Amino acid sequence: MYAELHCVSNYSFLRGASHPRELIKRAADLNYSGIALTDECSMAGVVKAHVAAKEFHVKLIVGSEFNTSENIKIVLLARNQQAYAQICNLITLGRRRADKGQYLLSLSDLDLGCSECLAIWIPGKADLNHTRQAEHLKTIFADRLWIGIELFPDGYSDSNYEHSLSIQKNFGIPLVATGDVHMHQPNRKALLDVLSAIRIGQPVSLVGKLLFSNREKYLRPHETLLGLYPENLLEESVRIAGMCHFSLDTIRYEYPKEITPAGTSPSDYLRQLTFAGALKRWPKKTPPSVVALIEKELRLISEMAYESYFLTVFDIVQYAKSRGILCQGRGSAANSAVCYCLGITEVDPSKISLLFERFISKERNEPPDIDVDFEHERREEVIQYIYKKYGRDRAALAATVITYRLKSAVRDVGKALGFSLHLIDRLTRSLSWWENHQELERKFRESGIDPNNQRIHQFLILVKAILGFPRHLSQHVGGFVISDAPISTLVPIENAAMQDRTIIQWDKDDLESLGLLKVDVLALGMLSSIRRSIDLINNYRGSNLSLASIPAEDKPTYEMLQEGDSIGVFQVESRAQMSMLPRLKPKNFYDLVIEVAIVRPGPIQGKMVHPYLKRRNGEEEISYANDDIKAVLERTLGVPIFQEQVIRLAVVAAGFSPGEADQLRRAMAAWKRKGGLGHFQKKLITGMLDRGHSKEFAERIFDQIKGFGVYGFPESHAASFALLVYVSAWIKKHEPAAFYCGLLNSQPMGFYSPSQLIQDAHRHNIKILPVDIEKSMWESVLEPVEKKKKNYQEQACIRLGFHQIKGFKKNSALNIEEARKDSSIKSIEDVKKRAFLDKGDLEKLTESGAFKNLSGNRHQTHWEILGLPPDLPVFRSENTNHKPKPRLENLLPTPTEADDLRADYQNMGLTLGRHPLAMLRERKDYPFRDHQTADSLKVLRTKQIVNVSGIVTGRQRPSTASGVLFLTLEDETNNINVIIWKNIFERYRASAVQGNLLTIKGILEKKDKIIHVIAKEIFDASHFLEAFSLRSRDFH
Repeated sequence: MYAELHCVSNYSFLRGASHPRELIKRAADLNYSGIALTDECSMAGVVKAHVAAKEFHVKLIVGSEFNTSENIKIVLLARNQQAYAQICNLITLGRRRADKGQYLLSLSDLDLGCSECLAIWIPGKADLNHTRQAEHLKTIFADRLWIGIELFPDGYSDSNYEHSLSIQKNFGIPLVATGDVHMHQPNRKALLDVLSAIRIGQPVSLVGKLLFSNREKYLRPHETLLGLYPENLLEESVRIAGMCHFSLDTIRYEYPKEITPAGTSPSDYLRQLTFAGALKRWPKKTPPSVVALIEKELRLISEMAYESYFLTVFDIVQYAKSRGILCQGRGSAANSAVCYCLGITEVDPSKISLLFERFISKERNEPPDIDVDFEHERREEVIQYIYKKYGRDRAALAATVITYRLKSAVRDVGKALGFSLHLIDRLTRSLSWWENHQELERKFRESGIDPNNQRIHQFLILVKAILGFPRHLSQHVGGFVISDAPISTLVPIENAAMQDRTIIQWDKDDLESLGLLKVDVLALGMLSSIRRSIDLINNYRGSNLSLASIPAEDKPTYEMLQEGDSIGVFQVESRAQMSMLPRLKPKNFYDLVIEVAIVRPGPIQGKMVHPYLKRRNGEEEISYANDDIKAVLERTLGVPIFQEQVIRLAVVAAGFSPGEADQLRRAMAAWKRKGGLGHFQKKLITGMLDRGHSKEFAERIFDQIKGFGVYGFPESHAASFALLVYVSAWIKKHEPAAFYCGLLNSQPMGFYSPSQLIQDAHRHNIKILPVDIEKSMWESVLEPVEKKKKNYQEQACIRLGFHQIKGFKKNSALNIEEARKDSSIKSIEDVKKRAFLDKGDLEKLTESGAFKNLSGNRHQTHWEILGLPPDLPVFRSENTNHKPKPRLENLLPTPTEADDLRADYQNMGLTLGRHPLAMLRERKDYPFRDHQTADSLKVLRTKQIVNVSGIVTGRQRPSTASGVLFLTLEDETNNINVIIWKNIFERYRASAVQGNLLTIKGILEKKDKIIHVIAKEIFDASHFLEAFSLRSRDFH
């Protein structure tokens, strides 16, 4: 019998060569008495090991390995809950005092809090310090200390064993067999060597003796162990394992208590807040159906003891609202009437069909997950509020495990095998060879390597093996864990890369596996843009517009969306959404809910889009198997579009309980990665057949369920997003100047660059005014149209702000604003002195054209700046002997239009002058003169052969498109949508992927106001843009 007590997984990053689950399964296969996961100063892999241990019925001992500054290697094991908390605290201590990914501990740190831990010291080679260290360790751990004996056929183990025996005799420290396990099977040795080489930063061929000398650091069979170790040392491992009774199942986690007023229970307080909120939502009378929903939810929340969780989220949302920060809950939480009454979500339960079981299920016995979006530029205020209120010892972000994907795997494995950087760059630039080994052979041959070389075969095997391996921990986008007791007694905390951030060592899947609660504090750029736009409207109009006062169901807003006019509108600005809008023709809010959800991989791969559109347009009959199914699918014309509908279908059509149906939903989400739908397929189809449904109907429903496994929206989530779709669309329709100004001030966000947004603003007759030293603020602002009185119907102009200038400092802009308060800017020298501008500031302002009204043009500005007095070390301004250079308007050449265009793009990424295509089209010797413009395509007939040209503003190659590339080109009139089928893409790959200006010959396709060009030939014309600085925006 044997229990492995020293084992690291691949969560000892770049050290271990096996997943925790692989180690646990192998221990079960070998009939071990137990296995300890002892990743180095980490608990990052322990939850995955815990889940696997329950699956394979193996005893898991939780522990960690440490290497102290005195070169002591020691393994600590948790025999009980207190010992586990002590190890977590020690890990936290070591990690918090070091940079991200490192730790620092000394022998004295073990004195502070290891009173319940079992310890295994690994002395290794003989060292003069071992006597003193043995005395110290014996003092700390007493009879809880062992010496780990690790025997391998490596030429060192025997002498190490003899040294350990001498320590045992001198200090009475017992011995135990341990394996220093780094992999579950010996065939992982090549991968282990590669991981070591990556960690060290040298190719395997140069690492040499730093690698393990043999393949023995794996989980060895009993027969092998008996041939190496005295039997009593193996038996001692089992005895130690028997002393360890801790399980992660015993962890108890409580939310903060201070959120509940003294003398009030969390249950009573939540009830008070909920019904007070209901009174605000429905001042006259809360609908009886909603009251019933609230009572049902409160009852279940109480049974599950989740009151404090809801109260914590309520407190965070209330703080944000008190600071004027827009926020909105989404996801499954929007299924909750309680969340709506608390002001956490904005989906009205009296108008949208909710499924609370999607959010909280007694059968599921898993915590709810509330996602709240905050303005992306002000979320940090909310995060710092959480840290300030609860302290860094009680609040931390969840981790995200960064794993090897194909590109990083190819790069790191290639370096470890000694491939040249040139070859690695060629391999990672385009990864299509992964599915096409002929192309891979060609790339190797072009690099002078025989594709039949054994190294190439090894490279492919190792890349495949390392895919999915954890590389390091990063911070979750916003998942907070907040506790009543210090978190470090629950899970270790370490520093994140970002300053003032701490993360726990578990990711969201770990938290879910253990049933621990988290609050997602997320960032959403559109909330920032909407808030800015509303502020701009109110400042310009003198109005009091708010989200709540925006008129509902505005017909002109829907008419705009039906035209596909949605650039900049939340969630419906992508190519796919803009193509769907004229086909779906949304007429009301629920249509927007469907619009948001239907253009997703789930409905697309489940083949639900075309049936829905045909039924909506009266081209296909709508039928239902029975009234129960009609009740579920009637709102979506008999086609399941939302996850809640899938859950309800499983209940009404196949006899699932709500909890079983939710387990089906979870299996759907994971089946692409893990499989596991077979059991549900049988139960679902059998249940439908037993209830009189046809086999064809049952199989069609199951195929649609599989489609949702790729990516599908819950109705509540889609409804939350649809609210922002409507608000942003209303602002675009009725206050377009404020709409574009808000977007410009909230960049970077969305699909479109400032240049594209300004082009769209021009198409909506919004005048854009340039950056001006005398008028611009840091952000872009609204200005009245010149020579006209401001009135409500008239749209303002947009004055570009200094923020649009690349690299220009905000403080410099604020200094300019402050200087203008005293008196107007009289000259370049005047603003330089009063706003304390340096040479770099003046250069950026000059190249952006900000001084144009003072000096006439960029050339003249440069000349005048050369004539300014130099800055003196102390007294910056007073140089009475300086004489300014004379103005040379008549001698200096005026910049050409091309000069200004180039300077605009290089310094601001946009131009208010003519579009580059308009200029290029004037040249008789260029090919663009006879090409159709985007606007001219509207009057041409479908199937006509056309030639178009444009600057590439977007590339999209979604996973659902089977290798198709969608291009967006921009010319001086509008955008051109281009579809490149896979065979054409392969033929013109270089041009399609790398070109900034393309000319395309293709076939015009027109339907439902949607215009596409199907590419047949693609030519890279980027060399015509050498005078400009233009880049595309790629979305994959």
